Amino acid sequence: MTTVATIAENHPDRPAIIYGDGEHIETYGELEARSRRLGQLFRQAGLEPGDGVAVYLGNDDSFFDLFWACHRTGLYFIPVNWHLQEDEVAYIVDNCDAKALVANADFGDVAARVALQVPKLTLRLAVGGAIAGFEDLEAQLSAVPEDAPLENQLEGSVMLYSSGTTGRPKGVRRPLPRVPAGDMRGAIGALGMAGIFGMQESDVYLSPAPLYHAAPLVFTSAQHRLGATTVVMRRFDPSLALDLIEKYRVTSSQWVPTHFRRLLQIPEERRQRADVSSLRIAIHAAAPCPVPVKQAMIDWWGDAVYEYYAGTEGGGTLIKASEWLEHRGSVGRHWTGGKVYVLDEDGGEITAPDTEGAIYFEAPPDASQRFRYYKDDAKTDKTYRGDLFTLGDIGYLDGDGFLYLTDRQSNMIISGGVNIYPQETENHLITHPKVDEVAVIGVPNEEMGEEVKAVVVPAAGQEPGDALAQELIDFCRAGIAHYKCPRTIDFVDDLPRTETGKMAKRRLRSRYWEGHDGALV
Repeated sequence: MTTVATIAENHPDRPAIIYGDGEHIETYGELEARSRRLGQLFRQAGLEPGDGVAVYLGNDDSFFDLFWACHRTGLYFIPVNWHLQEDEVAYIVDNCDAKALVANADFGDVAARVALQVPKLTLRLAVGGAIAGFEDLEAQLSAVPEDAPLENQLEGSVMLYSSGTTGRPKGVRRPLPRVPAGDMRGAIGALGMAGIFGMQESDVYLSPAPLYHAAPLVFTSAQHRLGATTVVMRRFDPSLALDLIEKYRVTSSQWVPTHFRRLLQIPEERRQRADVSSLRIAIHAAAPCPVPVKQAMIDWWGDAVYEYYAGTEGGGTLIKASEWLEHRGSVGRHWTGGKVYVLDEDGGEITAPDTEGAIYFEAPPDASQRFRYYKDDAKTDKTYRGDLFTLGDIGYLDGDGFLYLTDRQSNMIISGGVNIYPQETENHLITHPKVDEVAVIGVPNEEMGEEVKAVVVPAAGQEPGDALAQELIDFCRAGIAHYKCPRTIDFVDDLPRTETGKMAKRRLRSRYWEGHDGALV
């Protein structure tokens, strides 16, 4: 069995988490004690196995205390993206049926209003300052004795939200294993990921991304299962990332292509001066990586560069740097030696190489262990074809079985590793009285990979131009999360449609992607 408790018993003074540039270092002994006491606090508040704790935090000092408290008491840990608008946060906290909400005072105004909209919350805890209607976490924790044992510990789970094509987030929820905390049946997923990439107890792992995302959370918590040390950046800064790699002799890490672009923008002399020789594993995922960017990173970091393709729902392919150099643009082969399926529109398997179709993976044999979108059976059912499931992407396998991604069924935009679904933005913009029709697409952006663009047919009598574009951008930002809003707006007389009247986004995107490497059009 492997838990923070077993690591703490053997290595209480080993750093578990180094936050920022070392301004807060938490040992395994401290992580075990705080997570144990928080587990007691949750139980005293009436939370039972299967209940949820929504966490509205940045990369804060208490983040993993709460994570492990949930994983020691059979609770769902539900991180909430702090970039979201109030109604989006309220939707998630309500939809996931959380009994507790823990929020940072930096987001206090939103958290207080959200709590009023979700009466099912029975526990509200604030960190980093006061929030109206919330109890102070540290004050509540002080009432729990430091040596209080936590009996009958149960493995918990993470519940992550993955947006759907309608724009509303969808909770990816798996059944709780109902096994003792640290039991391999509960820990196998995290430890399996670490095993695939050869991570080990002696590693120092750098996490440069927000912890509410799936990959940073999975990889960082997996290090704690191993007993390794993690370095968690508060926010990404490319120069600081290089400093941290050198200072802490970082051996493993996980990135998105935008991180790579920003690292490559550092002056050559500064990059060459940085000592990255300790780096053994540099995983990237979450978005397509332009071929020139990946080539430049391999030139710099060599065999340390790995790429995988997967989703919150599961799946997975892996490609090493040496393999990628022979299969440029590929995302690899199945990472555990399983099979990747490419299906035609009728669900038949495509066996001919280099022939596009929908990408599918094998689901767990035990149907009770398969993920479901919480409270959305229709979307869940659309994801499965028998014993296979899809992440919604289009691609093909070459003659050697390497997978290439060529399109996204959902027209999803990936900007800086963040998934953006255009339907929500379109639904908002179309309510503006000066908009007749609108299509939202991803267009090339050198740093972010893609950026959001709206193509608008103005309402009759409206003058297209910079003033109207700014008005629509401001209108969008007032209603939904800023990162989902267009950076630019183009005006046209009409939008391309098929003979049946459906929006032909592929044709629309092709106008902007022509001549760009890595375009998914």
